Order: sequence, then C-alpha cells, then structure tokens
Amino acid sequence: MNSPQFTAEPSPSPSPSPSPSPSDADPYPHPVPYDVIIAGCGPTGAMLAAELRLHDVRVLVLEKETEPAPFVRIVGLHIRSLELMAMRGLLDRVLEHGRRRPAAGFFAGISKPAPEGLDSAHAYLLGIPHPVIVRLLEEHAIQLGAQVRRGCAVAGFEQDDEGVTVDLADGEQLRARYLVGCDGGRSAVRKLLGVGFPGEPSRTETLMGEMEVGVPQEEVAAKVAEIGETNKRFWLRPFGGGAYSVVVPAAGVGDRAEPPTLQDFKQQLRAIAGTDFGVHSPRWLSRFGDATRLAERYRVGRVLLAGDAAHIHPPTGGQGLNLGVQDAFNLGWKLAAQIRGWAPEALLDTYQAERRPVAEDVLDNTRAQMELHSTEPGPQALRRLLTELMDIDEVNRRLIEKIAAIDIRYDFGDGPDLLGRRLRDIDVEQGHLYGLLHRGRGLLLDRTARLTVGGWSDRVDHLADPTAVLDVPCVLLRPDGHVAWIGDDQQDLDGHLSRWFGEPAN
Repeated sequence: MNSPQFTAEPSPSPSPSPSPSPSDADPYPHPVPYDVIIAGCGPTGAMLAAELRLHDVRVLVLEKETEPAPFVRIVGLHIRSLELMAMRGLLDRVLEHGRRRPAAGFFAGISKPAPEGLDSAHAYLLGIPHPVIVRLLEEHAIQLGAQVRRGCAVAGFEQDDEGVTVDLADGEQLRARYLVGCDGGRSAVRKLLGVGFPGEPSRTETLMGEMEVGVPQEEVAAKVAEIGETNKRFWLRPFGGGAYSVVVPAAGVGDRAEPPTLQDFKQQLRAIAGTDFGVHSPRWLSRFGDATRLAERYRVGRVLLAGDAAHIHPPTGGQGLNLGVQDAFNLGWKLAAQIRGWAPEALLDTYQAERRPVAEDVLDNTRAQMELHSTEPGPQALRRLLTELMDIDEVNRRLIEKIAAIDIRYDFGDGPDLLGRRLRDIDVEQGHLYGLLHRGRGLLLDRTARLTVGGWSDRVDHLADPTAVLDVPCVLLRPDGHVAWIGDDQQDLDGHLSRWFGEPAN
C-alpha cells in the first residue's frame, strides 16, 4: 500500500503588524495603505478579515460601535458553519463556549427528531452567545494580522480604477483597493453605493429581552406550554442567574431604533397570556421585525456587500448569522486572489453568482416559516399538514439540510452530483480532511497517487492518499471546501486548476 503524501508550498505566516508592507508581487503601480477595508466587525466582517489575512492581504476593519452590544443573545451555529470553523481550526475554541443540541426542530419550530445519518461529522446545532462568537472571530482575525478600529463610521467613499477612498465620520480619509460593506441591514455602504434593497417591510414585530419573573418556574412553564401550542412567537425560558429570556409578539410595528420598555412587555404578556408573570429587573430589551430584503447587486466595481448588508430576513430558523459567515467564506479567497494577482477572469463575479441565489432561497424559506407561525386558521391548517408530512424521513431531512445549509450545490457545469457541493470532513490517513484546509488554500485529494498540482503548488496543496474514504478517484477542493473537479486525468485537472486558480506559476 502506498503511503499518503501531502505536499504544500510553504507560505509566510501573516504578520500581526497593523500596516504590513506592500507585497513584492503587488500588481498595482501605486500601492495604497490597505488592500481591503471592511465596514463592520460583526461575525461576517471578522470572518472575512481572517480569510483575507490567510493570504497575506492587508486588512483594516472599521466598526462604528465603540463597545460590543450590552445584551447577550443566544445564536445558533448550524452544521455548515460548524464545518467552516473546523476547516480553519476554530471549532474546538468555539465548542468551549457553546451548548450542543440535536439538529432538529428548526423549520418553523415544528418539533420532529433529527434525521439519522446526516451527511456531516458535525451534525448538531451549537447555541452560543452572540457577543462570544463575535469576540472569538475578531480575535482570530487580529491574531492573523488584521487591524480593527472601533468608533469609526463610514460617512462616504469614492472609487476609481485603482481603489476606493473612504471618508470617516470624523473627517479622516483612508485608501484601499477594495471596500466591503459588512455593516448590517441598515448598511451605510449599501446606501452610499446606491444599490437597491427591494423586498417587504416588517408586517409584524417581536419583543425580545432578558429579565426576572415574579412567579414560580412551574407556573411559567405550564402557561408557556399551553400558549406554545398555537403561538410559536411566544416563550419564556430560564436563562440562568434567575433571569428569563422573554419573547412575545408586539402590538404593532414600531421604530426599531427605539428599544421597547418593560411596560411594553408587561402589556403584551397580559394580552397573550393573561398575566405578565411579574417580570422585573430587565437586563436588556430589544425588538425585531420580519422585513425581508435582498440587495440587487453584491458588487459594484471595487465595493462589495456581504452578510446583512446584502440580505435581511426574519430570524426564524436561525439562519442569518450563518448566511453571513458563509458569504465571507465564499468571498474571502476570491477577493484575495484578485489582490494577489492570480485570480482568473470573472472569479470575483462568481461571489454574487453563487451566494445571491443562496440568499434568495433563505428569504423564501423564512417567508414560508413566518406564514406557518401565524395563528390564523389557514396557516394553522397548513402547519398541521406539514407536521404530518414531516413524519416522512425524506421531507424532514430535506428541510433540515436546507436550514443547515448542507444542501447547497453551486453550478459548476455538468458532472456528478458531488460537483459543486461541499465535501464532508472525511477520514484520511493524516486524520481528518478539514485539518488540511486550515490555511485557506485549494486541495487536490488524489486517490490514484498519479496526479500533480504542478505550477499551482503555491495556491493548491496535494494529498496523495489511496486510502481516503471517497467514492471517486480524485477531487479538487476550493478553499471553501466545495468540489471544483472530479476525475483522474491530469490534462482535465490542469484545465480546472486554471479555471479556479489562474495561470500556473513559472
């Protein structure tokens, strides 16, 4: 039996310096201080910064808030996001701060068991406080050499053939080759760019907060169980330290810039439950709506959009943060390739071509879920029917895979079903596949031990492992883990290496 061989051209470790020197391979005649400025240091912006730094791209992240949000909201990392964390060596760090739960009950809160044999080594949901995941991703980006500046808001920008001049609210000007708006649903970058954001405004609103209650836990649990039979937008759940997470439908649609009051919560709790449960001592109070919008374009010249700046939707199913992080994973290596000078023509345009349809699908499934949350007779009848249909394993599995984002197949042309899909974390003789993707490079997994990546070895690693648990002879993986080629012919492989990784080095 042949021994597995893993070959990779060494790459320099990214410097933590806030202002790295321009690269000798700089394809532009007039170097600028930064390659990329990212507006927004939420999960999307922080992940994008880290992905760019893996390729020694000079990154500055601007965050308008001076301090993290004062409230702790629990968010869920779905299967695909957990896989991405594993690909970059972050999963163990993230797991330390989260709580696992079965991959079930996501779609419209319909309670069904997790399907058996989901195609992932990380087939669970991880609940984690939002500020914690933001902190972990920001620390990761900084450790790789990204610079983060807080209290800096983008007030304007102008782009030309060589870069983007960014105006800050305090009058300072900065210069970069590219600007990426990761600055949320009210994105200043998107508005300044003039990109349309069509969709539907909020029709309903939900109050969310953390507070203490004045009645026994048993009384709370009984009332919540009773109301939860028909109202899936209502709950009180123990959060720890005597506090409860409280979610209750609002009376109407208000100004999201204005936080609700404790009296608003009491009024709505009494209206729906007949009691306000003696709520008191709020730690934080907020509101969210069900607006659903999608940016008409993800890129205009040297300015791009990602995360909530490109799409917003109701939080049902817990897909928002995941969708943004996955945007960053798709964009990072492509933008880095453009900056490093080896990107094939139109590679950067595949970011919108691949990710915008994914967002469209998420918007559609959240629209459907919100209809199923309605307490009206028609939606309730439809909910009962879907609940019955989800007893069919294939239906339940399809919906879970959709929410968890492991059903995505990018259109790479004709080929086997695996082409364009992500490859699960399979076993290889060196351990696990995702452990070989930490550097954000492409990977040829070669079961024939006859192929080579040749002149692309500065961008693509090669693992010759005849024992790899794979049903096809060889696969070429992009840095985001999606299968870009399947086969065993060297000439055919070279063509696909050129397609995704540009011309070979001399």
